[in-house]
Amino acid sequence: MAEQRERRRSKKSREEQTSEWQERVIQIRRVTKVVKGGKKLSFRAVVVVGNERGQVGVGVGKANDVIGAVRKGVVDGKKHLIEVPLTKGLSVPHPMRGSGGGATVLVMPAAPGTGVIAGGAVRTVLELAGVRNSLAKQLGSSNPLNNARATIDALRRMRTFEQVAEDRGIDVRRLFSK
Repeated sequence: MAEQRERRRSKKSREEQTSEWQERVIQIRRVTKVVKGGKKLSFRAVVVVGNERGQVGVGVGKANDVIGAVRKGVVDGKKHLIEVPLTKGLSVPHPMRGSGGGATVLVMPAAPGTGVIAGGAVRTVLELAGVRNSLAKQLGSSNPLNNARATIDALRRMRTFEQVAEDRGIDVRRLFSK
């Protein structure tokens, strides 16, 4: 009896550890492969995983059922996590353009209280990264997977003012003085 209670507690603690990560499915597609005997159906799921505190990743999973594809997408997203530099107002530090496939995304900081003004997959990625105030524009393709990857590319290339000052070997205050 005590062993069963202990197992339940350990199961709950595992669930609590994984509960800090949020998962959102961007797209589920039914894909087919033509084989000798006919067509073989499977599903592709594009999933964004984030903790709303500066970590986010995009994953793709394929399986014969939707649930399996989503599960694989979550695992893939956790493998490809990136750190996002956030400012005090929970915005991005500077404008940045990112590209993925045929999609290009422009991500810009916004004043506190603006919210996330973006569409589709870009909005999902920014929200799960923890960005609260930002403007974004999708340029080029409207493919959700490519737009999510373009957003990840833009966020990965962003740097804080401290990082820029350190790279240049100067004080942060000198970045803003003329």
